[in-house]
This record gives sequence, structure tokens and C-alpha cells, in this order.
Amino acid sequence: MNNGNGNGSKSVVAPYRKPEVLRRPEWIKVKLNNTDEFREIQSLVKNLKLNTVCEEARCPNIYECWGREKTATFMIMGDICTRRCMFCNVSNGQPGYLDAEEPGHVAEAVRALGLRHVVITQVNRDDLPDEGAGHFAETIRAIRAVNPDCRVEVLISDLEGNWDALETILDARPDVLAHNTECVERLYRRVRPYAVYERTLELLSRAARARGTRIKATKSGIMAGLGETTEEVVDLMRDLRGADVDIFTVGQYLQPSRKHLPVMKYYTPDEFKELYDAGMKAGFVYVESGPLVRSSYHAGRASDAMEALMSRSAPPARRPHSP
Repeated sequence: MNNGNGNGSKSVVAPYRKPEVLRRPEWIKVKLNNTDEFREIQSLVKNLKLNTVCEEARCPNIYECWGREKTATFMIMGDICTRRCMFCNVSNGQPGYLDAEEPGHVAEAVRALGLRHVVITQVNRDDLPDEGAGHFAETIRAIRAVNPDCRVEVLISDLEGNWDALETILDARPDVLAHNTECVERLYRRVRPYAVYERTLELLSRAARARGTRIKATKSGIMAGLGETTEEVVDLMRDLRGADVDIFTVGQYLQPSRKHLPVMKYYTPDEFKELYDAGMKAGFVYVESGPLVRSSYHAGRASDAMEALMSRSAPPARRPHSP
């Protein structure tokens, strides 16, 4: 039988093999710590009908942040995302209307908890003409009105390259503007099919130009263990520094469910230490690197370091988080 290759031989197709399911190492396991502080935040979030990325993304640090550190990352504009990224546990679909009372509810939660540093993130709202930037700005201003001493960090989408929307958010003067790169450039099509690597860098670069006038710092982070090489991570760090990013975070990717991308590698604490050293060598003001690190982990400490630099004081030395 001729298969069209000219030699009459039968072609052999290698069978599909699923990626090996890796056993989760000891340093990844999370200890449950259902404290009074944890339950207080949980109750407050529920009563005010708020969403947190801590719950939606199944963050491994939820017990530490909601308990000992008493911080939370609020997710605004609903809990339905217009995109379907293969690493994220947030539901995908057609979002509902924006809740006009949400900015006030977030501000009330910030006041009730007495937060010193709050992180506000979002679901992607590509269905809105301004990508939700106006709602973001209203939330920032509402927080400022009731708690002017609280630092506000925003973790935004790429806004589909809508730079007028970015200006709307910057005009509300958040202290830190963050947008996560999530993975190295080679893996974007698989990990972030709706995003563009160059657009991510341009957003961060544009935001950095507002440093000192409308914001204090820019920030970005990635997940490790999706199939990248160390060399690619170092190249990404150089790209982020080229975009004038101040703060960098890197943590272990954890597969939310069988429907999501598999973990290709579990990095050891020593390897995260090496990534921390590489980040500091690249020139970031602050690096948070560790197995359980997420973009909002120890966000207040990163902001402290940036403010120390801006006041011409040496930023505090930081080591990678260890479990």
C-alpha cells in the first residue's frame, strides 16, 4: 500500500500519550487554618455580596492572608469572565450587568477590616466598551473616600489594548498597577490564547510612565511549571525590566481541575531561590519567589519596599517565601 511518500511503506503514527500526572511534593501542601479572623472576612465578603479571587482561583494562601495577615484580594465586575484561559478556575461565559453598588461595598469592606493595603482585581470584561475601566476607577475613588490612608493596588486585564481605558484607571491614582504576564512568550498561545505578549509589555510600559505622578509602582508575575525553561524565565525578566516593571512575583502553577493545563514541573524551594536571585540581578526593586507565591501575596510588603526606594531609603532585604 502506497501512503503517498513515494516508497510504498506504511506510515506509523505514534499514539497520543497524556502528560504524566506529577505527584504534588510536600512543600506544596497547604495547612488549613480556619481562624476567627478567617471566618470574619468570609462572613463580611458574603454579607456584602462581594467576590474574592482568593476563593474563585482557589489560592493556596487564603488561610494565611485571611487569617494571620487579615488581607484579601477583591474581584470586581462579577464572577463570570469573558475569556477562557486554561490555567484559571474562574467561570467563563456571558457576564451580567455591573453592580453600581459594588464600589461602595468594597470600600465598606476595606473600612470594616481596617486594611492598610488592598488589592482589587477583575474578571475580563471584553463585553464592555471600556473593558470595565470606569468601574475600576469608581472603586478606587470609593476606597479613598472612606479610608484615605489605605494603599490601593489594582490587578488589571490587558484591556484588549484599549489605552484610553488604561488612562481612566491611572487617572484614579492607584498606588500600584499590576498586570500579570502569567507565562513566558513561547507558551502564550496555549496558556493565554486571548492575550498577546507584546500587548502585555506595552501596557506595563505605558503604566510605568505614570510612575511618580499617578502611581507609585508597576508589577507583574508569572506561574512556573507550565513547561518553560529557566532561560526563558530570565529572558522574560529582562523584557519586564525593559518595560520598567518594579515588582516581580513567581510561584508554582497548580492545576485547578482535570480540565485545566497539567503541571509540567514542580519547582523546588532551592529553584525558587535561584529565580529570586535572577530577578534581583535583573534589577527589580522587589521580588517574591516561592512555591505558594501568588501575584497578591505579601502585596503590602512589596509596596513598602517601593515607597522606601521612592523616599531614598534602602528597600528591606527580602528572601523567597518558604513553606
